Amino acid sequence: MKILKGLAISLLSFLLSLSLIIFGLAFMLNSTILNPDFVVKEVDRLDMSSLAGEILSKQIPAEGEFMTESLDDVIADLEPWIKEQASLAIYSGYEYLLGESQSLSLVISLEPMKEKLRDSLWQAFQQSPPPELAGLPPAQVEQYFNEFYQEFSEQIPPTYELNESKLSPEVLTMLEQVRQAIGYFQLGYKALIGLILLLILGIILINRQVKRTTRGIGITFLTCGVIEYAGIFVTKRFAPTQIAQLDIPAYLRGWLPQFIDNFLAPLEMFSIGLLAGGVALLIVSFVYKPRQPSF
Repeated sequence: MKILKGLAISLLSFLLSLSLIIFGLAFMLNSTILNPDFVVKEVDRLDMSSLAGEILSKQIPAEGEFMTESLDDVIADLEPWIKEQASLAIYSGYEYLLGESQSLSLVISLEPMKEKLRDSLWQAFQQSPPPELAGLPPAQVEQYFNEFYQEFSEQIPPTYELNESKLSPEVLTMLEQVRQAIGYFQLGYKALIGLILLLILGIILINRQVKRTTRGIGITFLTCGVIEYAGIFVTKRFAPTQIAQLDIPAYLRGWLPQFIDNFLAPLEMFSIGLLAGGVALLIVSFVYKPRQPSF
C-alpha cells in the first residue's frame, strides 16, 4: 500500500512540475503576445520616426529630394498621430484574432496626417528651398510647392481601409488558423489552471499529512522556480550578443533588448512567485508540529 501511495504521489508531483513549467510559458505568452496592451506599449517604445522615415523617403518624388534633410523633423511632427493610429489598428486586429469580433474592420482617415504633413513640408521647403528657386518671388515659390505637394499627396489615399474583402484567400485562411490556434490556447490555458489545482488537491488527499504535503509541494514549486528563472537568466545573458549579430536597423537593435526583458517579465514574476511559495511551504513543513492525540 505504501509503495502504491508513493508511486501515486511521485506521478502527481511529476505532472505538477510539468504543468507548472508549461503554465509559466503560457502565462508569459498570455501576458505579452496575446495582450494588446502589451503590444501597444512596445510599439509606443519603437522609434516610429525612423520607421516612417524609411517609408516616406521612398514616396517622395525625385524633384522633392530637397526635403530629405528635413524629413526627420517632418516625421517627428507626425509621430504622435502615427502611434495613435497604430494603437487603434492593434486593438482592432486583436479583437478579431481573440474572437471578440467576428469580422475584421479597420478604417483610418489619412486626412489629418496629410494636413500635418503639408504644414511640416511647407516649413521645411521654406527653410531649404531648391537652388533653382533662389531669387523667385514668394508667390512663384509657393506655386511650385503646391504643384509638388499635389503630386505627392495624390499618392496617399484619403482613408486606409482593411477588411476581409481586401485580403487574399491565402491570408484569410492563415488568419482563421491563427484565430483557431488562439482559441485552443485560451481553452488549454484555463484547463491547465484547473489541472494544477486538481494535482495539488490529489497530493493533499493522498498524503493527508501537513508536513509531508507542504514539503513535497514546496520542493516541486522550488524546483520549477529555479528551472524557469535559470532559463530567464541564460536568455538575458546571451540575447544581447545574438542581437548584435543581426542585420537589422539600428533603431530595432536598440529596441530589442528592452523588448526581451519586458517579454520575459511575466515569466520572471511567476518563477519568483514559485520560489517564494516553495520556500514558504518548506518552512511550514519544518516548523509545523502535529497535534498530539489526547488520552
